[in-house]
Amino acid sequence: MPPHRTASANGLAGAAMVLGVIGLSTSVLFIGGLFGGIGLILGSVALTTARRTGIGRGKALTGVVTSALAIVVSVLVAVFFVWYANKTQECYRPDSFQQYKQCVHQQFTGN
Repeated sequence: MPPHRTASANGLAGAAMVLGVIGLSTSVLFIGGLFGGIGLILGSVALTTARRTGIGRGKALTGVVTSALAIVVSVLVAVFFVWYANKTQECYRPDSFQQYKQCVHQQFTGN
């Protein structure tokens, strides 16, 4: 009798899915891109394994998609922070938080 295979036999697919979900949920903290990168690599390898064995394709595909989204969101957040820092660089030495808020408001509204 041949051994019974289960969907959990493709461990890389499960790991890719978990890393993709963690990466997506932490992508606004920049570390999500790192988790996403690792998840994307593991998911790609797991997809190759799934093609050969027929096990774990759904998890691997979920891992690849969520990992790619985590990378995209992390890059967009980084671009936003650089843009915001550039836009408000004149406001970084206020005497109070109220002055900082007022300066940022002026930078964005032109008042």
